[in-house]
Amino acid sequence: MAKKKEQILVIVESPAKSKTIKKILGPSYDIEASYGHIRDFPPKVLGFDVQNDFTPTFEIIPEKKAVVKKLNDMAQKADKVYLASDPDREGEAIAWHVRQVINVADDKVFRIEFNEITPKAVTYAVEHSRQIDMNRVKAQQTRQILDRLVGYKISPVLWEKMRNYHLSAGRVQSVALRMICEREEEIKAFTPVEYWTISADLLKDKTKFSAELSKYKNEKIDIKNETEANKIAEYLKEKSRKYIVSKISNRNSTRKPTAPFITSTLQREASNKLGYGVSKTMQIAQKLYEGIEIGSDGPVGLITYMRTDSVRISDDAQTAAKEFITKNYGENYYPKTPNNYVKKSKNVQDAHEAIRPSYIEKTPESIKQYLTNEQYQLYKLIWSKFVASQMENATVQNTTIDITADDCLFKSGISKIIFDGYLKIYNDNDEEEKTLKIPDLKEGDNLKLKEIIPKQHFTSPPPRYTEASLVKALEEHGIGRPSTYAPIISKIQQKNYVEKIEKALAPTSLGSTLCKQLVDHFKDIMNYEFTANMENKLDDIAENKLKWNEVIKEFYNPFIETVADAKKNMEKVLIESDIICPNCGSKMVVRTSRFGTQFLGCSKYPECKTMLPLNNNGEVIEQTKETNEKCEKCQSPMIQKNGPYGPYLECTNEECKHRKRIIKSTGVKCPKCKDGEIILRKSKYNKIFYGCNKYPDCDFVSWNEPVNEKCPLCGNILVKKITKKEKKLVCFNKNCTFSKEMEE
Repeated sequence: MAKKKEQILVIVESPAKSKTIKKILGPSYDIEASYGHIRDFPPKVLGFDVQNDFTPTFEIIPEKKAVVKKLNDMAQKADKVYLASDPDREGEAIAWHVRQVINVADDKVFRIEFNEITPKAVTYAVEHSRQIDMNRVKAQQTRQILDRLVGYKISPVLWEKMRNYHLSAGRVQSVALRMICEREEEIKAFTPVEYWTISADLLKDKTKFSAELSKYKNEKIDIKNETEANKIAEYLKEKSRKYIVSKISNRNSTRKPTAPFITSTLQREASNKLGYGVSKTMQIAQKLYEGIEIGSDGPVGLITYMRTDSVRISDDAQTAAKEFITKNYGENYYPKTPNNYVKKSKNVQDAHEAIRPSYIEKTPESIKQYLTNEQYQLYKLIWSKFVASQMENATVQNTTIDITADDCLFKSGISKIIFDGYLKIYNDNDEEEKTLKIPDLKEGDNLKLKEIIPKQHFTSPPPRYTEASLVKALEEHGIGRPSTYAPIISKIQQKNYVEKIEKALAPTSLGSTLCKQLVDHFKDIMNYEFTANMENKLDDIAENKLKWNEVIKEFYNPFIETVADAKKNMEKVLIESDIICPNCGSKMVVRTSRFGTQFLGCSKYPECKTMLPLNNNGEVIEQTKETNEKCEKCQSPMIQKNGPYGPYLECTNEECKHRKRIIKSTGVKCPKCKDGEIILRKSKYNKIFYGCNKYPDCDFVSWNEPVNEKCPLCGNILVKKITKKEKKLVCFNKNCTFSKEMEE
């Protein structure tokens, strides 16, 4: 009698991986998703027992109860259960939480992890399953407890001392905010220094080229003002002065490829070359990792795990790179010994490989038709960077030309690529290299002076951080880890502590005020070194070098004393604006309504109750605005005003004063009554929703914005589903499974 085949359940984090893994493992494996975390601390309480060694308590997240029931039902029917959440501490913790809620014997449950979703990696993981690593779980829980402790203890102090601002403090986000605020202070304090340069346009056989003044009267130049610059320019223009090529030197240099991407370098390069924000880069990379439908191949995981700080690559990947490079570019494009990279930073976890393509033979062009434009651009960046990292060095010839004009020296130069090497695939420079045109020169040549050009310059302040450069700064300080960079940067923007100005991050007045209070009263929390040391301690917990509750205990007592001191000594703060109250002449201050919207209120409140609404950019909204509308009751002109529920129209006739809402239509026909149109509305709590304009005759409502597009599966309307992690169009019909990515 044939032996019954085992039925195995594999639980992953994301449903997007399911198809890719199912294709690899076959029909005897059921793949189901936990949809991320399934348990968390109870809401509105700390969630851990300070008196009992900080023992945490977890509850099933309410909206995950159906998911947990399904996982439990499937696990009890399976012969084996493999927990295949992401290969990092967060993934290890998710695997542990799943294990806690599925009611099956321990000998049926195994942990597997893979760095790439390929047949070899997934099969190897199944064959080399292990138990859950509780040290990694405890490290993640320690981070969770510390973050909860900081947020739950500091935030109430801020609410009391900075009333009318819906504030919260985060252990790592607050340090990132400090970096941005300190950079802004540097910029404000910066005093530009004037300096001048002088260049000469020279001719040889009617070919013009430029050279820059290096020495004046045999002294290195340091021109501070226009008077000095003009004096030197006049000296150089004297007709008796001869410009002669005095020296030509050639020197070959080698340009080496840099390591394949890690999380932070991918985020920076995607920002510099593609203009993608940090969160957007990670969202696209997540899709490439989880799997894309590639024609008859079905779902294919295209890149390795994208949260990593290691530049290491596997022997198999290195061998595949060698074969690809020698076959497609020639033997001379592969180095004599393979390129290996080591990241020197002391806080590298080195748990995974660098970010690279899972299949090097799947070139960006060969699969372009299956990718969105953004997926293609990011995949091309990752693929090219990896292939280039394994290629031969480039050889560049640098030519320097010295031109003397009596006791003055000019220099010019040109670089020429002799062997392109890795540059054939990828150039690390953000800008394309400019090729200078220089005529064929030899030593002793006489040149004709065409023009002397003095040019004024000023030293520049340090630039504001971009998302990419902030990630670099966080990494250099040892603050945060690959999985935390994107959430940190998103959080400080969502909280309105930081705003983007021409792609750069600048603190808002709220962010600057908050930062000052935190720096003054919570020095350790805002200290770079303290925060970096805590990251190192979390690493030590994961490696079983430290006990998790000892780390929290060491932090807890001094922290609680600091909170008590701040509660006693922090002064109450109002954020003053430059606007003067139109009614009493006092300063207007920024306040936040109970609905979360910001407005200006008079600092003399409650004596003066003047309020001015603000737009999303913190600018005062014009109070009244003329319109072409006529009052439907008395035919007088109507003006637009702004109220607590948004803009409205009011009749100018003092005896009439008729008002009506300004209706914002979505342009989408109501799917319920087929007659009305869906409009934007607001609840009594100022929350936006969408409803039929035929209300109360039609009671259609949706919390998600509808679009003028029908579901291809059931014909219902599609609505926007926007979360921190994804932007999708989904069917309004809850029983329909259709969804697709929104285009940016």
